[in-house]
Amino acid sequence: MLTRRIMLLSGAVLGVAAFLRHPVAGIAATGTFEVTKTDAEWRKILTSDQYDVLRQEGTESPGSSPLNHEKRSGTFHCAGCDLPLFSSKTKFDSGTGWPSFYAPLDRAVGTTTDRSFGMSRTEVHCRRCGGHLGHVFNDGPEPTGLRYCMNGVALTFVVGTA
Repeated sequence: MLTRRIMLLSGAVLGVAAFLRHPVAGIAATGTFEVTKTDAEWRKILTSDQYDVLRQEGTESPGSSPLNHEKRSGTFHCAGCDLPLFSSKTKFDSGTGWPSFYAPLDRAVGTTTDRSFGMSRTEVHCRRCGGHLGHVFNDGPEPTGLRYCMNGVALTFVVGTA
């Protein structure tokens, strides 16, 4: 039998879980990004998978991005606003199933603390539109020792611009 106390406690737990899942829900709501759009405008220009990752902080399935196998010289751009983010010169095979880089281009990305799923990670977002790209970890190769683990769906690739 459900009591009022159990119902209230369950609602509180669900509310906290939702907050932790999206610690900066509606990231463009901060108003600190050069490119801002309404939710409807983002939905119109992005695919459903891009919208889930870039605007709702989702994660694509590992190994699902064709960009994992991209080996040509070029630049990886934000799929939301086309800002150049990573040079192909910094891309490496991390074995994780997501495109990985050891460094972004200058002034291309920003970071925030992501406390979802009961852990603390560093979230990476596009500096210009605030779109969620992935996370950065301290287990990458030299020269930085960093691994920018990005969702391929959040990126586009432009050949020959590295």
